[in-house]
Amino acid sequence: MKGILSLVILILDILAIIDCIKSSLSTGKKVLWIILILILPVVGLILYYLVGKKS
Repeated sequence: MKGILSLVILILDILAIIDCIKSSLSTGKKVLWIILILILPVVGLILYYLVGKKS
C-alpha cells in the first residue's frame, strides 16, 4: 500500500512540474515552484495547485 501511494504522489508531482513548465509564469517563479515540488512533494503539490496556478 505504501508503494502505491508513493507512486501516485510521484506521478502527480511529475504532472505538476510539467504543468508548471507549460504555464505562463516567469522563469524565476517556475524554478521556485519546481524546487518546492521536489523538496516537499505532497505539500508543494497541494500549494502549487491552490496558489501557484492562480497567478
